[in-house]
Amino acid sequence: MPSKIFSFFLRDSTPLSEDIHISSLPPSMTTDQDPGGGDTSQGTSVVQTTCTRRGTPSPSVFPEGHNDTVSSTYFDQKVTIPEETSQMSFSFRKLWAYTGPGFLMSIAYLDPGNIESDLQSGAKAGFKLLWVLLGATLIGLLLQRLAARLGVVTGMHLAEVCHCQYRTVPRIILWLMVELAIIGSDMQEVIGCAIAFNLLSSGRIPLWGGVLITIIDTFVFLFLDKYGLRKLEAFFGLLITIMAITFGYEYVTVAPDQGQLLRGMFVPYCEGCGAAQLQQAVGIVGAVIMPHNIYLHSALVKSRQIDRSSKKEVKEANKYFFIESSIALFISFLINVFVVAVFAEAFYGRTNIEVYNECNATGSPHVDLFPLDNSTLQVDIYKGGVVLGCFFGPAALYIWAVGILAAGQSSTMTGTYSGQFVMEGFLNLHWSRFTRVLLTRSIAITPTLLVAIFQDVQHLTGMNDFLNVLQSMQLPFALIPILTFTSLASLMHDFANGLVWKIGGGVLILLVCAINMYFVVVYVTKLQSIWLYVLAAILSLAYLGFVGYLAWLCLIALGVSCLDLTTSRRNDTTVLIEELPEFDS
Repeated sequence: MPSKIFSFFLRDSTPLSEDIHISSLPPSMTTDQDPGGGDTSQGTSVVQTTCTRRGTPSPSVFPEGHNDTVSSTYFDQKVTIPEETSQMSFSFRKLWAYTGPGFLMSIAYLDPGNIESDLQSGAKAGFKLLWVLLGATLIGLLLQRLAARLGVVTGMHLAEVCHCQYRTVPRIILWLMVELAIIGSDMQEVIGCAIAFNLLSSGRIPLWGGVLITIIDTFVFLFLDKYGLRKLEAFFGLLITIMAITFGYEYVTVAPDQGQLLRGMFVPYCEGCGAAQLQQAVGIVGAVIMPHNIYLHSALVKSRQIDRSSKKEVKEANKYFFIESSIALFISFLINVFVVAVFAEAFYGRTNIEVYNECNATGSPHVDLFPLDNSTLQVDIYKGGVVLGCFFGPAALYIWAVGILAAGQSSTMTGTYSGQFVMEGFLNLHWSRFTRVLLTRSIAITPTLLVAIFQDVQHLTGMNDFLNVLQSMQLPFALIPILTFTSLASLMHDFANGLVWKIGGGVLILLVCAINMYFVVVYVTKLQSIWLYVLAAILSLAYLGFVGYLAWLCLIALGVSCLDLTTSRRNDTTVLIEELPEFDS
């Protein structure tokens, strides 16, 4: 049974080595859940668990009350949750106190990669794929719910739990894969900011200059949290507001057909769609659900003062964080809909020659972007701003660029936070914020800067296709662990996933991973090189082997005990743990 596999959480489990063991407080509650993962026990406290080294003090991750220590990044202070004297089940004051982490998480749904996916969806399929965007956002909400619950219940974020649970080699591989996803996302955000600066300056700031500017402004913005956690969250809220206003302005200016919009959103059908529309639908899912965002959200929820020894407070925190995440993702969904609708209404079915003639008539300096042929218009975040300027005036172009800049800046900052959480969690390595940003930004900027210097904007924006594929490949390395650990009763106790969540979560993750693997296969088949095919085949074998390993552990956690190869070996009581270095939560 799963509890045996993960028996290191039990108080009397056999030590894993002579100097390493797991300490935990005695279980105080039953582990019965309702089918939906609800909390049916009437206990009043939550089991408290931590990783420790024998012979050293073993403070709980959840000390009495809520004075647990946290990472220096983002958590220099915590938000206190107000007490309510009334017996009402809902409090706006408490919701306001919990508001923040969900909106920071939602920024990943509004990064330049998502914006480009939105405008391409509108230009290629009109309103017909809005239901895919809605479905992907709902799936994202369910996955973010799991991430938030893990952080709230355990007091550790996903990277810290992986550090405690997985063996050394899989843990390092997992860390490297997540870092690749973060770097890929960072590159997309740098590209978006560089293009925004170029558009705002009417080409006076070259693309390579915009890339360099992102180095400076990111360092400036990252030190805003020195002024307080709530002020930092308010700044992110301001950036989301800017995106809502700018893309909302484009929406009002274009005035899309509301009937077509609603039909595309709620009728899951794509009439007359072909391979191009199918690939675009897959691209929407890949752009919306990002792997590093799962790690980020599980860490952000630790910024609230929660007494994890009280089941009531933990349950209440789960409720308010879910409500806040729902509101945040609803707003991000509306902003994405604005972008899709603008390009669906104005540019769906248009040809290059039509756009060329319009831009030429308005005196646009960018007419050379559009060839003189009758092929369907292909757009990206750069061309998107240009065509808006040609058809709706210069104001539309500049306002579009401001929205892209806000999307890039906000996503860059949250990406940096997720990178630091991942490094600190997986490696128990604490770097300064400056050092961490310098490393990841250097890795992200170097190839982007080279392309910006030696190639044109088409090649720069074309990098987004490769980066979307890269992030799609990393999705299993966030989705499988989060389902694994939120399904463990020995870790989550009364808040572990019930049968419905285990089955439903497994099916959703399988679906998302399958969709993204299709996206990867489509991309690889376009390479048209036998050597690249051979290289892709070799890498695929290693990749699928590691994903299979994680899936095997996940299935054991979900209760498929027949896969447990250790049940016949009495002394081998763990599949996951190899060694547990000293760990500071």
